[in-house]
Amino acid sequence: MHKAKPVGDRAVFAIILILAAAIIFSPGADAQAVSNLSPLVRQYVKVDAPVVALTHVRVIDGTGAAARADQTLVIRNGKIAAIGDAASTPAPDGAQVLDLSGYSVIPGLVGMHDHLFYTADTGHGIPGPLVPEIAYTGPRLYLAAGVTTMRTTGSVEPYTDLNLRRFINEGKTPGPKMDVTGPYLEGPDSIFPQMHELTGPDDARKLVDYWADQGVTSFKAYMHITRAELGAAVEEAHKRGIKVTGHLCSVGFREAVNLGIDDLEHGFFVDTEFDPSKQPDVCPRDSAKALEAFLNVSASSGTAQAIIRDIVSHHVAITSTLPVFELGVPNRPPLEQRVMDAMSPQARSNYLELRIRVHSRPGNKWGEAFTHEMEFERAFVKAGGMLLAGPDPTGIGGVLPGFGDQREVELLVEAGFTPLEAIHIATSNGAEYLGQLASIGTLAPGKIADIAVIHGDPSANIADIEKVEIVFKDGVGYDSGTLVDSVHGLVGLR
Repeated sequence: MHKAKPVGDRAVFAIILILAAAIIFSPGADAQAVSNLSPLVRQYVKVDAPVVALTHVRVIDGTGAAARADQTLVIRNGKIAAIGDAASTPAPDGAQVLDLSGYSVIPGLVGMHDHLFYTADTGHGIPGPLVPEIAYTGPRLYLAAGVTTMRTTGSVEPYTDLNLRRFINEGKTPGPKMDVTGPYLEGPDSIFPQMHELTGPDDARKLVDYWADQGVTSFKAYMHITRAELGAAVEEAHKRGIKVTGHLCSVGFREAVNLGIDDLEHGFFVDTEFDPSKQPDVCPRDSAKALEAFLNVSASSGTAQAIIRDIVSHHVAITSTLPVFELGVPNRPPLEQRVMDAMSPQARSNYLELRIRVHSRPGNKWGEAFTHEMEFERAFVKAGGMLLAGPDPTGIGGVLPGFGDQREVELLVEAGFTPLEAIHIATSNGAEYLGQLASIGTLAPGKIADIAVIHGDPSANIADIEKVEIVFKDGVGYDSGTLVDSVHGLVGLR
């Protein structure tokens, strides 16, 4: 193992800030998926037939309804043709039959904060951290974990992401369907040298127009954007039928809601409007004080409920990213062997060093904040809000693509949602937000066969969601284990 490079205080602060912090998928594309796969992709395919019958399987359909045992699910030409009791739904003649006794199927996860870069390797000797693109390992891990559709939610290499989406759609490389988010809409004083700093509203409009013309299908506002720049970006994006989300700091949640934003990232943890010293268009410099202000407001308080009502009434979604916050909680998350094995030696060494440094900081209140955020997310859903799910695989490096999406579902259950509710949030809600619920997000006849096959019963034991063995995308079944093996020791490198 390589010796870890020293990580400066500015880099650690940047990582903690992260912690605190058009392709329309064609319904007709599924019928061509099988014939268009390259030899490179076919080596990861386990099931490939015009008609497939999954028999004696437990169906968790993503609607929130109770699981149905001993079912047959029939896939024909990339779509779900039938779902019914095994006794009354025979496998069609000529179908490839998989006996899945002891297994469950859920809709493919719709990852709503799934980056394609890695953040723990920050010691590059220039101001601010540089984050490497992981266009090889990221898509494979997402697909292996059951993510069949993802939103990149911020890009540092947008041309790479756009080309990668094309390669995946053309069957040249394995990966999920992608909603490519454009470059970050960031204001002055960014800590990341890879981000453009907006110079005003006109610059925001030009950036949105340029990247919409290139094919991005969403945008993300970032921490130092001004209200004028955010309003201009939202207005311009909406002209193109494109939604805008945000990891905000300089702009409060209600300010963003009134400007027309569609989604707010990271739950309520990053809403700086709780801080009484917050200045307009300025991200508070004292992160400890801002955190304390958040902790001082109960989710049931009048202040919090007023914010929640405002967000819900404007039909703005909230994206839960609990795994990235968990990284700051001492002795969490558990050190998983599969995560360690996937990392490059340098990435693994950096992560373990940063984990010790962050967890041992005096006055660490991340555990309290973590629980507090869970309470806010429950209150938001109780008030009728749409909660989305994504891991945000950034921070100090311990949240990996795909594995982090599974962890997000587990943490939603820890937050107080039932397993069925958590699966609904991570599948149906994401599909609805993307405008794709008619074709993905739940399991029903006529929908695209995007399905994760799981050994066990996540409706009873949510930890079973980690036991994905086959992932169907457009009716083609990919071998999860083979995909994971292909990135062994490479995450953080490529």
